[in-house]
Amino acid sequence: MPRMTAAPISVSQAERTELEKLVRRPSAPQQLVKRAQIILRAARGESHGQISRELGITKDTSRLWRRRWLALQESELSATERLKDAARPGTPAKFSLEQITQLYALACDPPEQYGRPISHWSAKDLAQEMVKQGIVASISQRHVGRLLEEAELKPHQTRYWLHPPRTHSLRPKSKTSVRSML
Repeated sequence: MPRMTAAPISVSQAERTELEKLVRRPSAPQQLVKRAQIILRAARGESHGQISRELGITKDTSRLWRRRWLALQESELSATERLKDAARPGTPAKFSLEQITQLYALACDPPEQYGRPISHWSAKDLAQEMVKQGIVASISQRHVGRLLEEAELKPHQTRYWLHPPRTHSLRPKSKTSVRSML
């Protein structure tokens, strides 16, 4: 049974220079460095087996980046851009950063400011107020709770961190001092 050889890769001088700079740069993300090394070795004609042994990766990883490099070769992307992760599948974020920031601002304000007869915000009250103000069309109280937890906001404790307890007296409790004892 004949073995299939890997597709040859051609790298222009400008791309080679860019990839070599990326490999030498100490602050470069190591994922990109490893991918650049794969492409440089593939351009030299090394097989998937040689590349995987030398770099400590699987043959599948070598194949993946060779295929991806060849698929993006006709694009206008730079060499470094071609080595970045592909877009992940999944639904886009439902709420914008601005909407989440408005939630945080709302959670830091007293509920009385919005005509609510409560002393502290709950996740349910915040969700209702966000919908009432038109910040979002709908949001669950559980999602509000998760967002507040991620930001380490605790609106039920606002009195404690916004208004520290008063100290009653600054006078020393002891009438004797160290100097009077000497």
